[in-house]
Amino acid sequence: MTPSLFALTGFAAWTLLLTLLLLNMRGYYSFMSENKVALNQFSPDGNNTPGFGQRLTRAHLNCLEMLPSFGVLVLVAAYSEQLSIMSDTVMYVLYARIAQSIIHMVSTSLVAVLLRATCWVVQLGLLLSYAYQLLAAGL
Repeated sequence: MTPSLFALTGFAAWTLLLTLLLLNMRGYYSFMSENKVALNQFSPDGNNTPGFGQRLTRAHLNCLEMLPSFGVLVLVAAYSEQLSIMSDTVMYVLYARIAQSIIHMVSTSLVAVLLRATCWVVQLGLLLSYAYQLLAAGL
């Protein structure tokens, strides 16, 4: 498996892991917590599961926001036989995503927000670079 396909698979697996954590968190709030929330009453942004629940929800949504763009770029690179464009740096997308999610779940302090934003900028910068290089190669 190429680094690009491995990173995309890892990104998807990380998103699925956060989905499982979110499912468990919602089960906890529905059945075990003193502040019970009905299964059909969870807010999409997690605002009715304060603290960790809300941060986990946002970390999961952040993955869902970036995964389609990352996936399309990897697939276009693979289809056009241009995976070499991203092979040296693509794992940084995965590392930055995992770090961003963990930081998001752990803290909302100013330092954590700045670290999280740095991880996001790394991902965005790499994806924009891949998009530019793929488009330039197609000209």
